[in-house]
Amino acid sequence: MEAKSPLTAQTTSIRPDGVEKVTGQLSYLTDLSFSATLYGKVLRSAFPHAKVLSLCTKEAENLPGVHAVLTAKDVPGVNGYGIIEPDQPVFCEDRVRSVGDALAAVAADSKEIAERALRLIKVEYEELPVLDTPEKSLQEGAPLLHEKGNQLHERTHANGDIEAGFAAAAVIEEETYQLPRQMHAYMETEGGTVVPEADGGITVYMGTQHGFKDRFQLARLLNMDEDNIRVVSSPMGGSFGGKDELNVQPYAALLALKTKRPVKIHQSREESVKAGLKRHPMKITMKTGADQDGNLLAHQVEIVADTGAYSTLGPAILDFAVEHAAGLYIIPHLKIHGLSVFTNNGVAGEFRGFGGNQITFALEGQMDRLAKKLALDPLEFRRRNVRAATDPGPLGHRIAPHPGAELVVEEVEKMRTEVKKEQASPQEPWVKTGIGTAICMHGGGLGYNRLDSAGGQLALSEDGRLEISFGFEEVGQGIVSVIETLMIDTFSCAKEDIKTVIGDTEVVPKTGSTTASRGTSMVWHALERMKGPFTLQLLERVSKRTGQSTDAMLLAKNGVYVRAEEGAPHYIYSYKELAQQEPGEDPIVVTTEFEFPTTPDPVDGGHFLYTFSSVLAAVQVNLLTGQVKVTSLDQAVAAGPVVSRLGYLGQIEGGSGMALGYTLMEDAVMEEGEYQTVNFDSYLIPGIGDMPASIEVEAVETLAEGDSYGPRGVGEIGTVAVAPAITKAIHDACGVWVSKLPVSRETIIESANKGGAPKWLSTSKV
Repeated sequence: MEAKSPLTAQTTSIRPDGVEKVTGQLSYLTDLSFSATLYGKVLRSAFPHAKVLSLCTKEAENLPGVHAVLTAKDVPGVNGYGIIEPDQPVFCEDRVRSVGDALAAVAADSKEIAERALRLIKVEYEELPVLDTPEKSLQEGAPLLHEKGNQLHERTHANGDIEAGFAAAAVIEEETYQLPRQMHAYMETEGGTVVPEADGGITVYMGTQHGFKDRFQLARLLNMDEDNIRVVSSPMGGSFGGKDELNVQPYAALLALKTKRPVKIHQSREESVKAGLKRHPMKITMKTGADQDGNLLAHQVEIVADTGAYSTLGPAILDFAVEHAAGLYIIPHLKIHGLSVFTNNGVAGEFRGFGGNQITFALEGQMDRLAKKLALDPLEFRRRNVRAATDPGPLGHRIAPHPGAELVVEEVEKMRTEVKKEQASPQEPWVKTGIGTAICMHGGGLGYNRLDSAGGQLALSEDGRLEISFGFEEVGQGIVSVIETLMIDTFSCAKEDIKTVIGDTEVVPKTGSTTASRGTSMVWHALERMKGPFTLQLLERVSKRTGQSTDAMLLAKNGVYVRAEEGAPHYIYSYKELAQQEPGEDPIVVTTEFEFPTTPDPVDGGHFLYTFSSVLAAVQVNLLTGQVKVTSLDQAVAAGPVVSRLGYLGQIEGGSGMALGYTLMEDAVMEEGEYQTVNFDSYLIPGIGDMPASIEVEAVETLAEGDSYGPRGVGEIGTVAVAPAITKAIHDACGVWVSKLPVSRETIIESANKGGAPKWLSTSKV
């Protein structure tokens, strides 16, 4: 039976970290202070591409208040970092490839002195040709940005006979889609403090999405044992993928070791823009064919991604885009080719949606255009082509059966009916209304052949609480609330019985990263594995002390209870009493280690657990100004059982807002390798006034019969299909097809009013 839950009703649950955050009481890692702290600054390149002829730091070193000036010669280990390949120099020596490249770092008594010291460092450059588009980088004779060339990664997938598929098609749609560079725009820019320890090690207090991964990279560049590096990685003020890679950690660590004092670096917004990651700009060309009955036959895709100057997770993002290029549609003939290209632009990397946003915008655009050519309702066209619960994944690989694709189409059709009833016609004739829908699927976890370890630890803490530990971070996504909710459901305990430990490599197990919508699923799987052994250890300790049979006892609020034949069980032993170890008793600890579920088929990067979403957007389009106002933005999300209802709603609402910005206003424009906007006074992100009056979220909790994989994560799915829903609504309103984001007001005005004065002008007062 189908299960679904509207999530708009007020819930009684509050996030454990909610009050501190909304009242401003929470101390983030950039808020921490230590005695004798020095302040660090990093000298970035003056040019997007140049030879470094000379670098002189003497004047900076002699400035009063400066304690250290470091360059490439001061890196004791590998002078590079990067999750997949350490190809981004900590400090550049003879060449810079982007405006975010570092040449030197300074530690001083104050930020002002450190900034003055940077201005005293003399660098002599010889400018080189700037490769600011993938097309320039791929030209014959273009300067090589890396030894292996200007091509970072290539990925293909093919099935069937693409030429035969197109030959049989009654209608064919060809279009090129262009997607922008987007900023993560987290409130807390990259920063924190590195503290040198007496034993020669360091403690890193900086926001990151994977403390253990940072620890590994830092050990490699510092030439230090990992055990001598402690990373405290949460709480932080947002990430969305942008803090998954190292940023200022290497510089603060090197300066702290050199000066033997704590060193704090906290980037300004301008520094963050120049040195931080962005969403990959992509150009996607699609050719898609269907028969006269609306059955998809052939789909050919060419993806070109501008990855910027260095790798980070660019290869994996391209793989994800290729995997989702056919999405949740069954298409017999496929030919997909993806290319990720180095340029002298800012580094593009991991961002909420991980390549799925770009490819889904193009794919759903194709579906709408084909439906139009076939005179079919867009949702009916989709219904004829979406995967069934047991169909293979988009690369033909085995995945967990899930009826989500069909269910979210049903839900969004109901939403559309309701919105059409409620949508009022504006009084102004130059304001047009429209409704658009889009659907998507999104793989969770890192995928086949990727290191995707998971696990957790349960223990009875010394103060008598059920302590649960994970090696990931709270990045604003609400994972602490998920843990608390699952613990209460699993052990029938109270909030005060729980102690959650995350984000500190010294005290947590290695349980994988806070990425890829894997957090909720991983916590659920870990608890499923640990709850039995942990409960048994607790009950056995009580049994030894009281003589009561373990079969007669159960866990509940504040401790252990004895079952009663009639009426409520009665309390006999508290967790606090249990925590007081008696002679001969061992600590109560249970750990688990496992790999995140992945496809059994050898498809590199192929996922196993997917979520599904449908989006309905209603818009008002002003044909005088080209302004688009989104009035409704509703989603139905099929991700299995809801764990934290408030968190679920928050993720989808927040993702909707982020995707609205991506669709209508956000573009970190670069010209000749230089950012044209470096602050929020000129880079527009949605404010509360831009958000729609209505955001309804429907949770479709149905899983396939016999599914044993539990809840899926929803951290990304809420962002993925918003853009194509909005652009289809624009088309519904004024007939303009949008193929480039963000939506251009000029394009709307010119396209909607082409062919002379619009009809409404002669009968209206403007």
